[in-house]
Amino acid sequence: MGNSMSQSNFSWSLINDNITESDKEILADFILNTNRFTNGPKVKQFEQVWSEWLGVKYSVMVGSGAASNYITTSIVRELKGQTGEIIVPPIGWVSDISSVINTGFLPVFVDVELQSMAIAAQNIEKAINKNTKAIVLVHALGFNGINDELIKLAKKYDLLLIEDCCESHGATYKDKKVGSYGDMSCFSFYFGHHMTTIEGGMLCTNNKEIYELARMFRSHGMTREASQETHDKYAKPDVNPLFTFAVPGYNMRSGEINAVLGLEQIKRLDYNIQKRQENFNIWLTNLDSSLYYIGYDVEGSSNYALPLILNKDNDRMQQVCNLLEEERVEYRLGTAGGGNQARQPYLERYGYKVVGSLETSDYIHDYGLYIGNHPELSEKQIIDLCRRLNNV
Repeated sequence: MGNSMSQSNFSWSLINDNITESDKEILADFILNTNRFTNGPKVKQFEQVWSEWLGVKYSVMVGSGAASNYITTSIVRELKGQTGEIIVPPIGWVSDISSVINTGFLPVFVDVELQSMAIAAQNIEKAINKNTKAIVLVHALGFNGINDELIKLAKKYDLLLIEDCCESHGATYKDKKVGSYGDMSCFSFYFGHHMTTIEGGMLCTNNKEIYELARMFRSHGMTREASQETHDKYAKPDVNPLFTFAVPGYNMRSGEINAVLGLEQIKRLDYNIQKRQENFNIWLTNLDSSLYYIGYDVEGSSNYALPLILNKDNDRMQQVCNLLEEERVEYRLGTAGGGNQARQPYLERYGYKVVGSLETSDYIHDYGLYIGNHPELSEKQIIDLCRRLNNV
């Protein structure tokens, strides 16, 4: 079963260009009238605007969502020690797992719940032991994955809670946006997400120590990126204060051009979220529940892409894929990360654990796919495709 790469009869690509002509004009004007392109005042301004929108104290703009994943697990290493285990979901992006491995931790997979595609608190608790340092919670495809039970669990065992919100900008739980509950959270502004900076990401937190560590890890580990107090803490008389490195950092900075685009894109973000969610509701209303799973927990969701998961007794996966390819609707099998990450070949060369069954993740992997959700889609387009899928 292949993945269609063609343009759609419905004009239904997986990713739509959400950079407007107005965005391009603003970028062109900035480029022609600035002498600063590297990380500077526009990045700082975007970080402040984003923090206000999300409802957190601190945000650090980085080069990608994956960069924010790597910095979060690096911070776990600084705060919790250099070895141990981090609980991860099988449904997520590869960097949710590779960041754990590459910072010296053992990824421990526990299964997700189908309605939210997020790891369940009861599965997490079974995997916790004296070596557990953190939990990575992925809000997949725009669904909210957090709840009071999970928050209490992290506090009970003194575990750092990392929220990956790269696909869930604006999803909410109770009266707050996801990404504001955990100790730190990750966002992606990759082309085609709820908003874009072309390439870019954000790490967010309400913890000042984590914020300072994130700023240092983003920029080679340099103390001049942190507060004077932190800078003084690591000062050595025989080391240049401008080039004092407190942590083994990276170069994961973003640039001024990306931030300028972000400042424009965020003005349309709430509308884009609302429109995507309206599209998702139309999608679920018109799919045949005898053929496809529609029991998602949509409360607080901020749909990233339209999931299509066949019921277990439905053996029509090939026919569904054939239809989408014939109609030139671009799709991807599994979820945005390709399905169950525990099946990926890179794990064969590295240590990992599985606690309990991964039955639900395997089900999503074997019976699931997704197609693009764009604010420009019409109700008629969505209903027409649902009707064709219902007649496979």
